[in-house]
Amino acid sequence: MTNPGNAALRAARQALGYRSQSALADALNETARTIGLRVSINARTVRRWESTEPPWPHPEHATALEALFKRSVSELGFTPPWSENRESERTAAGAHHDTWATRHIAASAAALPPSVATDFMTVTVSHRHFYWSIPAARLHRSVAEHAALGADLLQQLSGSAKKLLAQAVSESSLLAGRLEFFDLQQPDLAQPSFVLALQAAHEADDPLLGAAVLAHMAFAPAFSGDPSRAEEARDKLRAARAFARRGDANVEVLAWLDAVEAEVETRFGDTRRALKLVHHAEEIYQEHDADSNPSPAWMDWFSPIRLAGFKGNTLMTAGRGREARETLEQVLADLPDESIKQRTVYLADIAAAAVLEQDPELACRYLEEALDLLGRNWYATAMDRVKEVRQSLREWDSLPAVRSLDDRLYDWHTTVNSLIG
Repeated sequence: MTNPGNAALRAARQALGYRSQSALADALNETARTIGLRVSINARTVRRWESTEPPWPHPEHATALEALFKRSVSELGFTPPWSENRESERTAAGAHHDTWATRHIAASAAALPPSVATDFMTVTVSHRHFYWSIPAARLHRSVAEHAALGADLLQQLSGSAKKLLAQAVSESSLLAGRLEFFDLQQPDLAQPSFVLALQAAHEADDPLLGAAVLAHMAFAPAFSGDPSRAEEARDKLRAARAFARRGDANVEVLAWLDAVEAEVETRFGDTRRALKLVHHAEEIYQEHDADSNPSPAWMDWFSPIRLAGFKGNTLMTAGRGREARETLEQVLADLPDESIKQRTVYLADIAAAAVLEQDPELACRYLEEALDLLGRNWYATAMDRVKEVRQSLREWDSLPAVRSLDDRLYDWHTTVNSLIG
């Protein structure tokens, strides 16, 4: 008797009218593209999936499968590798990086009261506020596990409660990704968090959340230092803008997308285009009316002050030191006291501008002020900026101000935090 292989996937493929494995591969690639993922699935991959022992799909492949078939991969004939008494091998720290389908497996079939969604969102909002004050390493685990819990519960709700919970899961997983990428500098962890956030935004049918996630996904290739990944970052931003249009984004969201694209172009060396984008963002931001068309509550990371911060960094990278320093000094004057993380980044950027002006003593003063803040509120991204500026001070290594800076930069507290932060 012939072994039917993965009959569930084959039947689902045929039910959608895909007569060949190659046709399904093409459809999955197109589906992935529409939700902001770049995958390359071919007929050979589909053939393996339809075999007697189909391998568990890569997370982004699983996302594409679920988006196309509108069902979990477990319903398509795939068995998770941790099933059959292997659940104990998984750690709590990594649990939030499972695919969307994995969470459906874990969920109980029992329905939950709609109030669960409201209660869950309350915790999500609290985490949003905590981000600006609680150390990232302490907050991250709570946020990641909260997102995982929400994904587990999602299939136990329906209607408006399910939509609200999906929005909260998306926001929580986006925050987990932000913590992993910017604060903890673990981009490999951030990618699955962003994928989960995108999946939840899809479940909630919230294109603005989808736009926010896709724009954040553009940072990984931009920060990689690999010029060959420029198109990958730009593709994510094109997708983010498409989602923003679909969600009728207000001018603040559009200005933020301009700022993100400016950051991307700055990192790939096109400061001229980056400054044009910043100028466009400044122009449209003047039209923003927060009362008549407010931004989503979760978009608390952007403001005219933050836009000026993007501008200052781009000016500095473009070699326009005096303009960058003056812009960033005004940003520091206007920045709210609670914005400690951004303040450390701006201090490092002003120091970099001072180096361009051949003023190492001023650069050291700003870097020491940044280290004072980092001693109280660790932020790995800011420390990276500080170290980059220190490298640019090598021609002044013998100056007392630079030696004093090194004493601070390499004291016990800062050195240990740099290694474990």
